[in-house]
Amino acid sequence: MGHLLSKNGYRLKKRTRKLHHRKKKKRNCFLQLPCMLCFIVHSNSSGLDDDSDHLDGVNGSGCRHSSITGISVPGVGGVGIGAAAASKLAERYATLASPEDCSKFLLSQRELAIWEGQGRSLLSAVPAKLIPPPALFRTAGVSVTVPVPIPVPVPVSGCNSNNTEMVCKRKCSEVQRCTPCKQPRCTFAAPDGGLENGGVGGGAGEAASNSETGHCHLPLCPLPSTSSSASSASSSSSSSSSSSSPADGCCGLGLHADLPHSSDSSPCCLHQYDDSQTRSFDAADHLSINHLPSSILLKVLSHLTVKERCLCASLVCKYWRDLCLDFQFWKQIDLSGLQQVNDDLLVKIASRRQNVTEINISDCRGVHDHGVSSLASHCPGLQKYTAYRCKQLGDSSLASLAKYCPLLVKVHVGNQDKLTDEALKKLGEQCSELRDIHLGQCYGISDDGMVALARGCRKLQRLYLQENKMVTDQSVRAVAENCPELQFVGFMGCPVTSQGVIHLTALRHLNVLDLRHISELNNETVMEVVRKCRNLSSLNLCLNWSINDRCVEIIAKEGRSLKELYLVSCKITDHALIAIGQYSSTIETVDAGWCKDITDQGATQIAQSSKSLRYLGLMRCDKVNEETVERLVVQYPHIVFSTVMQDCKRTLERAYQMGWSPNTSNTS
Repeated sequence: MGHLLSKNGYRLKKRTRKLHHRKKKKRNCFLQLPCMLCFIVHSNSSGLDDDSDHLDGVNGSGCRHSSITGISVPGVGGVGIGAAAASKLAERYATLASPEDCSKFLLSQRELAIWEGQGRSLLSAVPAKLIPPPALFRTAGVSVTVPVPIPVPVPVSGCNSNNTEMVCKRKCSEVQRCTPCKQPRCTFAAPDGGLENGGVGGGAGEAASNSETGHCHLPLCPLPSTSSSASSASSSSSSSSSSSSPADGCCGLGLHADLPHSSDSSPCCLHQYDDSQTRSFDAADHLSINHLPSSILLKVLSHLTVKERCLCASLVCKYWRDLCLDFQFWKQIDLSGLQQVNDDLLVKIASRRQNVTEINISDCRGVHDHGVSSLASHCPGLQKYTAYRCKQLGDSSLASLAKYCPLLVKVHVGNQDKLTDEALKKLGEQCSELRDIHLGQCYGISDDGMVALARGCRKLQRLYLQENKMVTDQSVRAVAENCPELQFVGFMGCPVTSQGVIHLTALRHLNVLDLRHISELNNETVMEVVRKCRNLSSLNLCLNWSINDRCVEIIAKEGRSLKELYLVSCKITDHALIAIGQYSSTIETVDAGWCKDITDQGATQIAQSSKSLRYLGLMRCDKVNEETVERLVVQYPHIVFSTVMQDCKRTLERAYQMGWSPNTSNTS
C-alpha cells in the first residue's frame, strides 16, 4: 500500500519507460511506517501541534509531520520508528477491537478533543476540485459507480491549520453493507460539485477500503438527510460509529445529497429511478401492435370479414398481408354480395388455397360454372357450398362439386333457375355424406331428381323446398321412405297434398315441419302427424285456410314437445287461443297474426291461462283493441305482444339505446 502513496508513484511507469537510462528515484512513502498503520489527513486550517504524548504507552512517542502537509505519522522524538518499535506497534494495532481504542492509539489528547467536537462533518471543507471523478468498483456482483473521496495533499507551511477535519482509515472498522439495487450506473453529485453536509459517518472509521479483499465500502447512492448529522456535534465519534445502521445510509455511511424527496426508508437514487422510468417510457413509445404474437394478431383479424381483410387489413404492411393470407382464414370463405368476385378470383383461390372447407358465393353474379368447377377440382375437402340467387349457374357447377368433392355435407343453391334433375342425380350418386340441402325456387327440379337424391343421400337431415312447382307427393314419399334421419322438412308452396304429407309420420326424428301454403292440406292429416311425430317442436301452418279451431285444439293436446306454433292467416277464433292456454304446457310462441276473428277475449284468456307462453303475435288482428294490449303488456311483462304499435315502440326503444335521437331542429 505504501508505494501507492509514494511521492513519485503517479505516472511512475510512464516515466520509467521514457527515462529507462536514468536511475530510478527512491519512492519515499508518505507514512514512513508499515503500510498497515492508519494515517490522518489534516486540512490547511488545522491547528495541531506536535505532541509528545501522541501514542500513550509507546515510549512517549509523538507526532512527526512530513514535509508534505496533511500526513501525520506516529514517531519517537520526531524521528522515524525503527523496525522493532514498528513491529510492536503493529502487534498492538492488530489487537485493537473498538473504534475508541483506535482513536486513542492514533490521536493525541488535543487532536482527539478537536476531532470529537467536529462531529460527522469531516469532509465539508474539502474543496470541490479535490473530489476525484467517480471510481468503479463491484459489490455483490453488481457494478456501480460511486464517489471515492481521496485526500490530495496540498502544500502548506507547517502542520498548523484552522480546519481540524480528518479521515482515519483503520483496520477495526466494520462497515455495514446493504444489497445494492439493480439500477443504472450513477454518479454522486452534490450542489456546487462537492459533498454537502457529507462526511464519513462515525468519524474515524466509517469509510474504509478493505486492502485484503479489494472492495471499497462506499455508498451506492445518495443518502437521505437525517437529524442525526446535526445533533451529533456534542456526542463522541465512537458512539456515533457504533450506532450506525442501514437507516443512516447505504453501506452504513453518512454521505447524502440534497434531494427534494429524501426519506429515511428510501436510500435508493431517485434520479436513477426517474432515468430508468423515462427509458422504459421511451421504449414503450416504440412498441406497436406488430410486437404481439402472431397467434393473437390472427385472432384479432379473424373478427374481420373477407372484404375487410382483403381490402383493408392486407394493405397495412407486408406482415399483415402475410397474416391475412394465413390458411385458417381461407378455410371458410364468405364472398357473398361481392360483385368484384369472378371466375379468375376463384381460380386463384383454388390454386393457392387447397384446404378450403366452406365457401359462400351468394349474389356473386360474376361467377360462372367454369370458376366453380375450377374451385371444386382443386378443393377436394370442400364440405359446405352456398350459392343463393346465382341464376347464371347451371348443372355443370353442381356436377363438378359432386365429382370432385365427395365429402359435401351442405348444398344450398336456392333460386337457381338453370338447375335440373341432372345435377341432383349426380349429387345422389357421388355425395352419400350429404346432410343438408336447400333447393328453394329451383323451378327446373322435378320428382325424378328428388327421388334420385333421396335414394343416394340416405343421411339427409335437412330438406327445404319452396315453390318447386314440379315437386309432388311422389317426392315427399321418396324422402320419407329413404331418409329416416330427417329432422327438418319444408315444402312451402309445393303442390303436395295430404296424401303425401301423411308419409311424414314415418319420420321419428322430425323436429321442424314447414307446411306453409299447402293448398290441399286437411286437419286430419295435421293431427295425425302431430300424434306420430313425438319430437316435433316447431309446426308452421301459415296460409292454410283449412286449419280451424278443432285442429288447433288437437295440436295443443297431442303436441307434447311442441314449442312453436305459427297460425298466420288461418281460420281460427278465440276458441283456438283459449284451447292453447288450457291444454298446452309447452308452447312458448304463438303467432295468430292476420286472423280476423281474434278478439280481446282470446288474447286475454291465453295470457291468463298459459304458463309457458312467451310470445303472442297479434299483428293486424283488427278486433283486438290497442288499449287491451297495453294493459296486457303491463300485467304480463314476461310475454311479448306483437302488434303494429308495440313493434313500433320496441323499434324506437332499440334506436334510442343505439344512440339515435329525433330531429329537434326548429322548423320554419
